[in-house]
Order: sequence, then structure tokens, then C-alpha cells
Amino acid sequence: MQSGHSNELTEGIRVRVAAQLLPERSSPELGQYFFVYRVRISNEGKHPAKLLSRYWLITDADGKTEEVEGPGVVGDFPYLQAGESYEYMSGCPLGTEWGTMEGYFVFQREGNQRFQAKVGRFFLARTTAPITSLD
Repeated sequence: MQSGHSNELTEGIRVRVAAQLLPERSSPELGQYFFVYRVRISNEGKHPAKLLSRYWLITDADGKTEEVEGPGVVGDFPYLQAGESYEYMSGCPLGTEWGTMEGYFVFQREGNQRFQAKVGRFFLARTTAPITSLD
């Protein structure tokens, strides 16, 4: 995993994230930058868990923050058995050349036990390496 990426383990759920600038969807002259990020969620625990919702705190280079929360991820509510993983990609527009994202996913286990799987802070910045892998 490259520097600036996120890799957190919470109650058996590992969340890895990597991001990169998408130049073809950015217009620096207009102060518009578009980043894509890849998320891999792995159940390294012994019990299944279902993802219910997400929360993101996005901060630009000027310190302006935006909170984004909602049900599921990209329209999905993955149910992960022990040893299973789920991966998706999404995007984030930003008004500055760099910023950060962090947050959590809310999961539910059998018996309605809910917990937040942390997503550690990662950078939205120009990178030279594509985010083809989170290994």
C-alpha cells in the first residue's frame, strides 16, 4: 500500500482506500478537480456483517469541510461472510488541488449489533501511480 492511502481494521472489518486525480475530468483553470477512490472492505473476523451506511468527511486544501452520509455504498449493501471482500470505486469533486477524506461504514452483525468500521484519513492528491491494486 502506498503512502497516503488508508488501511484500518475495526472489529474484524478491514477497510483499505486509495485515491488519485482524474485529469480528464478536472479543469484546474476553473478550480475543479475530480478524484476517484477505490475501497476494499474485507471481513477478517469470524462473524458475518452487513454494510448499512457510510459517512465521509471531506476537507479541501483551504480547510473547507463537507460531510456526506447515506445508505449503502454505490447502491449496494454488501453482506460479508468471514473471509469475504467487497470492492468498489467512486468519485469526489474538489475545489482545490488536494484534500483529504476520512469516515466510517456502519455495519450490523447478527443480533442487530451495530458498529462503525473506521476509514482512516487518506489524501486526494495528484499521484503518479494508478490505483489498480490495494494490496
